Amino acid sequence: MPPFQGIDKGLKQLAKLAPSGYFVGLHIRFTSPLMTFQTYPQAWTDHYTVNGYAMRDPIIAWGFSELGATRWSEITFPDTFGILAEGARHGLVYGVAVSCGPVTSRTISGLARADREFLDEEVQLAKQIITELHDLTLPPDQLTDAQAEALRLIAAGHRHAAAAAKLGISESALKVRLNSARTRLMARTTAEAIQRAKDYRLI
Repeated sequence: MPPFQGIDKGLKQLAKLAPSGYFVGLHIRFTSPLMTFQTYPQAWTDHYTVNGYAMRDPIIAWGFSELGATRWSEITFPDTFGILAEGARHGLVYGVAVSCGPVTSRTISGLARADREFLDEEVQLAKQIITELHDLTLPPDQLTDAQAEALRLIAAGHRHAAAAAKLGISESALKVRLNSARTRLMARTTAEAIQRAKDYRLI
């Protein structure tokens, strides 16, 4: 199964588990996640972003300080800006926070619902799904020389035929290299693979 199919499967499980939406920041490095997925209401996402809540969010603070899973109601970090109360007005009334991975590549997630607290088994399932997504999206340490060269040429604006000629290979062979690079980088398109390779400092 290609990695992105495993990602899709995990996200579908989260959608069932969190009827009011979820946020997943995978492999947060230098304050920015390498991948994010979220289904929170757009109005809340916009409000959260405009007000710069990420640096003040008690869920994020908990995620960088702790590992595991906990209900939002059990987080003791101060919520000076009333972020959880504001989220509740957008349907994010009850939630679960999940944190996994080393602090240099931390994954933090929040899952929400409006009707009741998450059950113990749901908290554990959330932890399992997020941990699997974290492991599945672990960035590669390197690309092969062939993969990196192919991505660099396409990133520089060369069309497939021109890039293949520059490398002295057939266009079909170039496409094989690009496809293998996409698979290694868990990307659906070459453009996405190029961006991830740059983010991971592989090209």
